[in-house]
Amino acid sequence: MTNNGARIRWLVLVIRLPAAPSRHRVAVWRELRKVGALSLGQGTWAVPDVPVFADGVRRAVELTERAEGQAVALHASGRSAEDAARFEAMFTAARSEDWTEFLADCGKFDEEIAKEIRIGKFTLAELEEEEQSLERLRRWHRDLTARDVFGAPQAAEAAERLKQCAAVCEDYAERVFTALHHAEGEDA
Repeated sequence: MTNNGARIRWLVLVIRLPAAPSRHRVAVWRELRKVGALSLGQGTWAVPDVPVFADGVRRAVELTERAEGQAVALHASGRSAEDAARFEAMFTAARSEDWTEFLADCGKFDEEIAKEIRIGKFTLAELEEEEQSLERLRRWHRDLTARDVFGAPQAAEAAERLKQCAAVCEDYAERVFTALHHAEGEDA
């Protein structure tokens, strides 16, 4: 169900691929996982029928056809409000897993910078590496936000954690610049 009470339509993909070589199945699986599709069983995937999923679905279908497989796309909705709610809950649970993984990576980011501060590693190279890690977190957050059609409970916490990571990185940048500008023998 959407916030206005209307049932959401789903795009269900049924994909059949040759058994060998396995790289084709892996490529299609990766593309569908990357886009956030919900696996319903072997070769059957679903996404809400909204524009954010269109490119990923198109790429998965193209990969399937290149591998001489078949893809069938079907529109679906729950037969009842309860069915629709269960499907939405399954999709949201998958997004919750994504957000949980994101939050864990935010923790690793914070730990990495804390370690660099603890050991006094205040170099431009290290700062650049940490800034790249922060950019990766920002891209990941943007992608997860786009796929989180129904608003998983962890989304708000993830947005706040990303802000905290940015603040931690900014603090580290200040420490790096202070260290680089501090002349030998000067008192801090």
